[in-house]
Amino acid sequence: MKALWVIFFIALSITQVNAETSIAILDFELHDLTLAPGIPAEIERTASVKPLLEKELNRAGYHIISVPLADQHYANSGFGYLFDHDDVAVALGKSAGADYVVVGRLHKPSFLFAYLMGHLVRVNDGKLIGNYVSETKGGDLKLTLKGVESLAVKIDADLDNRYTPTPPKQKP
Repeated sequence: MKALWVIFFIALSITQVNAETSIAILDFELHDLTLAPGIPAEIERTASVKPLLEKELNRAGYHIISVPLADQHYANSGFGYLFDHDDVAVALGKSAGADYVVVGRLHKPSFLFAYLMGHLVRVNDGKLIGNYVSETKGGDLKLTLKGVESLAVKIDADLDNRYTPTPPKQKP
């Protein structure tokens, strides 16, 4: 009988190790405080953050869950609402079947730098697992990607700790 319990716990632990962690990433919101807010380049950069983050976390083995944009718009009661109301973000993650939900913002206080900000919330209990900030300097896509990689490292550190960013290319 004792051997059956040992086998049961080993099987349970293997199942838990192999269980795939699923993450829903909501669209990032632009919070542009500059004198020329909402220029097309910043709107485009902000729109690129979610797919870049999905790609990086997927590469690390996380299962990315899609939340329909219409559902996000319906749940959002105004600027910053989803970022400030984890319970509403949790409801979106729960309806999509995700274990975690990431709500993000690109905060741009200056033309020289911006911050990628994200909240990681556990869906089953609504607990805020992480509040992350990654600084980017300039609006170049490579710099935005480095900021996204930094965000992915921080998220992964609070989850399964299996992400490794792509090393920089060496000049010949």
